[in-house]
Amino acid sequence: MTSSSPTPSCGARTSVTEPRIPTIDLRPWFSGDPAARAEIAAAVDQALRTAGFLLVTGHGVDPDLRAEIREAAREFFRLPSGAKEPYAVKVGGRGWLGPGAEANGYAEGTETPPDLKESLSFAAEDPTGDPAVDAEWFAPNTWPAEAPKLKALVETYLGHMRALCDRLLELLGVALGESRTFFTGHTGHPTWGFNINWYPGTGTVGPPQPGQFRIGPHTDFGTVTVLDRQAGKGGLQVFTEEGGWENAPYDPAAFTINIGDLMARWTGDRWRSGRHRVLPPPADVPAEELISLVYFYECDPGTEVRGIDSHTYLRAQLDAITAG
Repeated sequence: MTSSSPTPSCGARTSVTEPRIPTIDLRPWFSGDPAARAEIAAAVDQALRTAGFLLVTGHGVDPDLRAEIREAAREFFRLPSGAKEPYAVKVGGRGWLGPGAEANGYAEGTETPPDLKESLSFAAEDPTGDPAVDAEWFAPNTWPAEAPKLKALVETYLGHMRALCDRLLELLGVALGESRTFFTGHTGHPTWGFNINWYPGTGTVGPPQPGQFRIGPHTDFGTVTVLDRQAGKGGLQVFTEEGGWENAPYDPAAFTINIGDLMARWTGDRWRSGRHRVLPPPADVPAEELISLVYFYECDPGTEVRGIDSHTYLRAQLDAITAG
């Protein structure tokens, strides 16, 4: 795995100096070839020890579906604030997170201004039968009537995300040197969150304050995050000890994958919870508008991860980034 061209057996694009964030073609993994799987697992292990991030292609999710979700969500985001206000919720709720609702830097203990974004937020809603658990983690989602196409599109996408995440967790189990069910044994009835993040230009949010980002520096909280992003100057940056803050690589065919705090803890910190941020609207392209689709996968309520209750931790972190 030292060639600058794609490796035929696994599709992990590497160079003489291994990239901190490689691109992995998942198709050889899905095909079940033992040699390809071993090579992919080794590449994944190295990337998660370094940056906590990967790009994956060959995932099978239709790009047209992602584009249609963006278009349907944009109809809602561009409504006047008064039309969106009935759907307003706090972080961790199901609905609209308006301007000033969230400051992700708080999770690191950094007092930043609120993030320059709005979100439509959805989460797991299939009840477990435990009233207390269902009330906190499996409440019904809210679908804005002003975006009538959104529900069917998002529910289709969520089905793809759940399946993809379990297959990624199988890969991660092997990459860690464990069984394919090491993590998926705890995702029989998991919680998850899905945010459609809208990053408008300065004409909507105004000029950024000092230290203000579209999303402030933080690590995610759960097991794996699947991000479908758009390229932009005010886009995603990833932090590593070796390189500091760097622009994340972009491939329109790829999902960006990072692991969160629970996964890092699960591995005894062998793997790094990927620290990242989203830059503010750029001064030279102030009207830049981006929409990201962000799926946060977690685990079953009650799962203990090296001495902590997973969902006590998740709730504390969601509360920590609540602004206002």
